[in-house]
Amino acid sequence: MTKVLLEREEYRFVEAGILEINGKPDYRMQKQHHYTKRWSDIYLFDNSIQCSLAMEDLDYARWLDPDGVPSYIRDDD
Repeated sequence: MTKVLLEREEYRFVEAGILEINGKPDYRMQKQHHYTKRWSDIYLFDNSIQCSLAMEDLDYARWLDPDGVPSYIRDDD
């Protein structure tokens, strides 16, 4: 059973049950396909702290995205 923790822009953060290996929650980041609108896993978090950080910092979530989405772009003044 998948529990949605947060939906933000094209990303969704979910808890996908319990891991058999250690009995801890299985946290994942999903991305919505632009045409089909279906969600797919793009990153499996190591722990809840990493998941929380990605939920708070959208640039970090983008940095984890395997599609190479631009992140942490700085201003050139």
